[in-house]
Amino acid sequence: MNLPQTQPKPTIARIQTISRWLDDRFLDPIIGFLLPGLGDLLPALFGLYVVFTAWRERVPAIVIARMLLNIAVDVALGLVPVVGDLIDIGYRAHQRNAKLLVARHERGGNSAGDWLLVVGAGVAVMALLAAPVVLMVLAASAVAGW
Repeated sequence: MNLPQTQPKPTIARIQTISRWLDDRFLDPIIGFLLPGLGDLLPALFGLYVVFTAWRERVPAIVIARMLLNIAVDVALGLVPVVGDLIDIGYRAHQRNAKLLVARHERGGNSAGDWLLVVGAGVAVMALLAAPVVLMVLAASAVAGW
């Protein structure tokens, strides 16, 4: 028995269309290449619109955190001249966020993978922030002969 497929809300359908244009038609990396710096921030504004829509649709906070992480990675990679734009072709943050929005909106809830990714990213950021302090302490102890 085939159940009729429901059409997504107009806002979600619009997000899916724009995401396809940015990622599948490579507008995100092209804009980033043509307008270094600013070109990486413009698609990020669309990413924040997706996050706002997810919040408005009551998507779980951990999924929104995962969406923000996707945007942050996309912007960080895009800031690296040329190489970042090439990596941006494969990363497709906007498609990832659109899929998260649709999946979590239809199914509801979150997954263990959402938690694992966000907590893992948090641990990685904490390690990166702690690394300079640890290196300074090691250097100071080597100089002082501790």
